[in-house]
Amino acid sequence: MQSTLKQNTLWGYGFGNFGYGVISQAVSTFLMFYATAVLGMNGAWVGMIVSIGVIWDAVSDPIMGYLSDQTRSKRFGRRHLYLWIGGIGIALSNALLWYIQPEMSLTVKLISMATWILVLKTFLTIYITPYTALSAELTEGYEERTKIQAVKTAFFLMGIFFTAALGLVLFFKPTAEYPVGQLNPAGYQAMGTATSILMLISMAGVILTTKRMIPYLNGRILSEGQVGIKHFVKSIRHAFTNKDYTAVVIGYLFTNLSSALINTIGLHVFTYTFSLNSSGIAMIIGAQILISILSQPVWAMLSDKMEKRELIKLGLQISIVGCLYFMLMVIFRNYFDFQFYHLIPFSLLAGFGTGGLYTLPQSMIADTVDVNALEVGMRQEGVFFGCMTLSYKLSQSVAIFLLGFVLELSGFNAELGAQSPNTGLVLGLVLALGGILFFVFAYWAFKPYSLDRDKVNDVHRELQRRIAEGRVKL
Repeated sequence: MQSTLKQNTLWGYGFGNFGYGVISQAVSTFLMFYATAVLGMNGAWVGMIVSIGVIWDAVSDPIMGYLSDQTRSKRFGRRHLYLWIGGIGIALSNALLWYIQPEMSLTVKLISMATWILVLKTFLTIYITPYTALSAELTEGYEERTKIQAVKTAFFLMGIFFTAALGLVLFFKPTAEYPVGQLNPAGYQAMGTATSILMLISMAGVILTTKRMIPYLNGRILSEGQVGIKHFVKSIRHAFTNKDYTAVVIGYLFTNLSSALINTIGLHVFTYTFSLNSSGIAMIIGAQILISILSQPVWAMLSDKMEKRELIKLGLQISIVGCLYFMLMVIFRNYFDFQFYHLIPFSLLAGFGTGGLYTLPQSMIADTVDVNALEVGMRQEGVFFGCMTLSYKLSQSVAIFLLGFVLELSGFNAELGAQSPNTGLVLGLVLALGGILFFVFAYWAFKPYSLDRDKVNDVHRELQRRIAEGRVKL
């Protein structure tokens, strides 16, 4: 099949993930630390608030996917209106989240945080679910789908890099009043403003470079939009009766649980387990993200030669080795003059391994959409990607909720400038062992996936034949 994907569309679409990466990483990396160490809030309460936000975010994903699947607009197509609404809403609610003040009463801080997290999560769903579904519509090429996911992932990781690595340097520089820069409340306000501006720029980029394809995308819709509870439930059922789709969803769920661990307590571990300053943390996180970005062309190249199901196993194996190294560093950190560069091998291994885990599952989901379309006569990009995020976000909400209690049980005390050695050890082992366990579970979950290049190409040919004969409506 001849591709309709131009280079400016490929890169412009991928750039739309940059802003989402910036915002989501700001919340994932800094929110728990900001709330507990800066605002002085109880870790269990914060974990509960964040987990509720993630649950709402997860539940709303398939609903948003379904609505965008059924939307019909000559001007905006199925997805673009939601990119406008979601992007602007994200920028506003994100900026307000980081302006909660330490001197506010505990009640006001709890209400403010709960409100802005729920609002932000709502707009994140409105933006990212249609955006992700769009990737499966821009091209149907087996290898090209991996390429578009690689570019999309690279921009997402650039957004993470800006927030997690550069953000520490730009917004949390040590001062006389705050020698530990990440304890300065003003840094979070500056970060909130900057990340919101980047979100708006990213949103504009994807809309401007993909809007020319709206007539083409509308031309692929041959059935009328159907909106209703019964049809929605039917769409969900079709998704989860596809065994290949289910395998990817469960595997992706476990890989993202590892991400939930490092995003939730990673800053605590680097700060209190390894006693690193903001510059050292930025080097470790920055190296990991940079390697993930640089690995994208490698994973795309490998997908031309190997099947996606084999590549996903390779990525998991490399990630497990990285976690084992991290565990050794936690255990033996007091037996030598520990410096940030001792964790660089972890950054290299984990960065390369997770680079494939970001990209390949999304490409695999796009292939299962086509298989499902051939089987049931409905093209459900929004529902498939929405249900995928539903599954892993629900599991992440549980992880975040429990990790809030882990902070309390480990003996973490926000009022102390330094934590006890036992607290640092517990937090470090939870991060290392949890990562290993979830990657092993993911390896097992991906095993039933059966699609390969030949099978997917056969599906595309059969779909085109049936469309030409008028036997299937997509």
